[in-house]
Amino acid sequence: MSTENRSHFEQLNAEITSLEARIRLGGGEDKIERQHAQGKLTARERIERLLDSGTRFQEIGLLVAYDLYDGQAPGAGVVTGVGTCSGREVVVVANDATVKAGSWWPETIKKILRAQELAMRCGVPIVYLVDSSGVNLPYQGGVFPGQYGAARIFYYNSIMRRYLHIPQIAAVMGQCIAGGAYLPALSDVILMVENSSFMGLGGPNLVKGATGQTVDGETLGGARTHTEISGVAHYRLADDSTCIEKIREIVSELPPPPPLGVTVAAPRPPSRPESDVLDILPADHRQPYDMHNILACLLDDGHLDEFQADFAKEMITGHGRINGLPIGVITNQRTLIKRPPGQPPRFGGIVYTESAEKVAYFIETCNRHSTPLLFLQDVSGFMVGTDAEHSGIIRAGAHFVEAMATAHVPKIVLTLNHASGAGYYAMAGQGFDPDFLFTWPTGRMGVMEGESAVVAAFGTQLARLKKEGKEPDDKMRAAMDATRADYEHQLDAKFAAARGYVDAILLPGETRDALALALRTSLNNPGPHVGQFVLPRSL
Repeated sequence: MSTENRSHFEQLNAEITSLEARIRLGGGEDKIERQHAQGKLTARERIERLLDSGTRFQEIGLLVAYDLYDGQAPGAGVVTGVGTCSGREVVVVANDATVKAGSWWPETIKKILRAQELAMRCGVPIVYLVDSSGVNLPYQGGVFPGQYGAARIFYYNSIMRRYLHIPQIAAVMGQCIAGGAYLPALSDVILMVENSSFMGLGGPNLVKGATGQTVDGETLGGARTHTEISGVAHYRLADDSTCIEKIREIVSELPPPPPLGVTVAAPRPPSRPESDVLDILPADHRQPYDMHNILACLLDDGHLDEFQADFAKEMITGHGRINGLPIGVITNQRTLIKRPPGQPPRFGGIVYTESAEKVAYFIETCNRHSTPLLFLQDVSGFMVGTDAEHSGIIRAGAHFVEAMATAHVPKIVLTLNHASGAGYYAMAGQGFDPDFLFTWPTGRMGVMEGESAVVAAFGTQLARLKKEGKEPDDKMRAAMDATRADYEHQLDAKFAAARGYVDAILLPGETRDALALALRTSLNNPGPHVGQFVLPRSL
């Protein structure tokens, strides 16, 4: 029987599923057929063959730029994500040549850098499947210059190669032109495919214009040239499939990752089906619900060993497992919290002074015990008002933020509903470099809700009109409605995903698998998970 909550959630799920399916087509069926006619696999087909059969590929940044460039840049022309290759976790970056020949948009750079940061932070190999015509020239102003322009990719290449010793494997499976050629050149191993690979600082046309030389692409920078003459590449393979198999072999020969620093138990199913989430989370995001019911759908056996269960109940902390992997859970209770007689109740989703101190202590304890942290966000912010300020909430909030920011264990974030104001920051918001950030379709990220924004922007005028016994005129009502609509648009999970504020929108039925893969990937690095490479790899 469908509930109102389930119907609302299912509608959101269907919208996300439909949108993602369209984006995964890249440049469209005709461009895919053209790729096949050239004897080449598409980016997604290459990834599917690279990863172990039956394992999960967690795509990162699928929705990035979907609402820009009149829809002409699906996925920003590059597929990035995390999966399992030859039994170990790897990061994958694959140019999608069906989208403007795999050229680099400004958002392409953002996605590649995010993938490289994941490899550095988690200490896992990274595989580049290169098939790109280079910079999308009309947008070069957003690609070429700046601290986080294309040069940053090569900086990260160099840091991984020289200092972090992160294995980098690059397969040139199509074009690789101009500055983009430094990406494979700065990798540990370079593979090229006969009759379809080209790697060079300039193509035949540029060479003719610059030097007057007439040369074909294969002679200038083909697979045979770079394996027999220049020595730039290390392996020459007959076709895409053979190249992918060689990459899998290379990954299998890498030194094993360090042993896990946590105790892993046998995986257990949750006590409630993941699909029950659709009935639990309210269709009206303002309504309360019991977060323990959500945890029953996510944790093994639905078990949470709750820490300080009777204190500051508006925040829930405790130990649990997902697919046998241990985690410290930090989340917001969304019910009205009853307190001892004579004391007012507390609102769910609000961080108070005591709850901030409770969470800070719990984070520090998990950090000492090397327990990864899972932040389940449904936070409306910190409490305000005279009582809150007098209780020292600013200092307590700072303690919360500092403990979270400096914890060197892996941090995974899942936004369920609200992620508002300073509460979003404290619950490991993106600016604090968590390892992975996910959201459900119901996630809402912003400084405040639309109605609160209307009050902030029009409150003085509304109060004056009320005092005068008047109602807002049509012009003012239209302005208020426009403000609400603008905030609703920016609060939408798709808006966040399109701008890279989250790595992916997860559906409830895949949440446990996605979280488990993220945890396994992050646990490859036994050192600190604070920044990409600014700290030594051991404390």
